[in-house]
Amino acid sequence: MTEFVFSPPAPVTIPVDDGRVFPVRRVFCVGRNYAEHAREMGNDERDPPFFFCKPADAVVTGGAAVPYPPQTQDLHHEIELVVAIGTGGTDIAEADALQHVFGYAAGLDMTRRDLQAVAKKAGRPWDMAKGFDRSAPIGTLVPADRIGHPGTGAITLSVNGVERQRGDLGDQLWGVAETIAYLSGLVRLEPGDLIMTGTPAGVGAVERGDQLVGTIEGVGTVGTTIS
Repeated sequence: MTEFVFSPPAPVTIPVDDGRVFPVRRVFCVGRNYAEHAREMGNDERDPPFFFCKPADAVVTGGAAVPYPPQTQDLHHEIELVVAIGTGGTDIAEADALQHVFGYAAGLDMTRRDLQAVAKKAGRPWDMAKGFDRSAPIGTLVPADRIGHPGTGAITLSVNGVERQRGDLGDQLWGVAETIAYLSGLVRLEPGDLIMTGTPAGVGAVERGDQLVGTIEGVGTVGTTIS
């Protein structure tokens, strides 16, 4: 019998709206996947997709608070469509990609923008700008077999009741099927993987006490308070 050095951590899960829970394996994030956001960050509109990761235990659910993280003076919000992979595969054809999706949720990619800027300038990884503790609030998952695969629909984020971000899922440079196909050529996707698909324009700073509410038409909401 295997004896662990210490008790393994509890699995990270996301609630599904039918009462089940979805176990999280990995969290992949697509960078600069909306044209206006790409422009506001000073980049070309149709570069090949690139990815960074957050640890699974960065996921926050149930509207739990996000502590203002250390070593930053510029914490930003980014509202994103989250894709939950239910069936794994490698080199998945774009035409088959949506068959691998379990469901969708609204999520927030919280970002230490000042640390990201330093990393970009130095050509270093973004890990500490993107993958810090509790940096991925995610709402309730809704199964694709009930809502389909949303290709259009408003995606918005408000801070303290004031709208900050507004876009449409149809504005994504790389759609969900394209993204799955591309990413599965880099790594084998597995059940439990999440893909955060990028954010529209309007990202900005938040402070302690701010209340964030993100909404994706036809998918759901995500909310948190910065503590």
